[in-house]
Amino acid sequence: MTEPIRITPPFTSADIDKLKAGDNVLITGVIYTARDAAHKRLIALLDKGEKLPFDLKGQVIYYVGPTPAKPGQVIGSAGPTTSGRMDAYTPRLLELGLKATLGKGQRSEEVLDAMKKHKAVYMAAVGGAAALISKCIKKAEIIAYDDLGAEAIRRLEVVDFPAIVVNDSMGGDLFTQGTQKYRKAV
Repeated sequence: MTEPIRITPPFTSADIDKLKAGDNVLITGVIYTARDAAHKRLIALLDKGEKLPFDLKGQVIYYVGPTPAKPGQVIGSAGPTTSGRMDAYTPRLLELGLKATLGKGQRSEEVLDAMKKHKAVYMAAVGGAAALISKCIKKAEIIAYDDLGAEAIRRLEVVDFPAIVVNDSMGGDLFTQGTQKYRKAV
């Protein structure tokens, strides 16, 4: 196994082009959280021509609805949610400069095409490891939609947050590669 690639957002298109499907990465820096309800509100703001609560350019959105923090903790369990639920909104956000999304599961063809067009990647966090992932989160603050509770938009400061590049900006797809490798082995 190769050493993980250390990456720090915000990303440029050149940064994204270096990442390939199957790469293990460790993210250090700022990432943002948003799920279905928050995405719906972001798109509504865009439709009205209003400003978003944070600048998307070069950023990462993590699809997570963390549990409340216990005393002495920064955040509760913070495991990924199913990314496909955000597929209807993602192409528009990629067009505005979002460079990476982070969740679990496969993405739609529309999202895959938008990632190639706008030089972005999709990364997976390990499902079932929510308590471990939360230890990589050093600071968490709600920056928008507090009324959404766990689904509010948060600004997270992370150190060595582990992820795997599933879809790269050139069309590489870890799910497809894995299936092909398995078929050859059987």
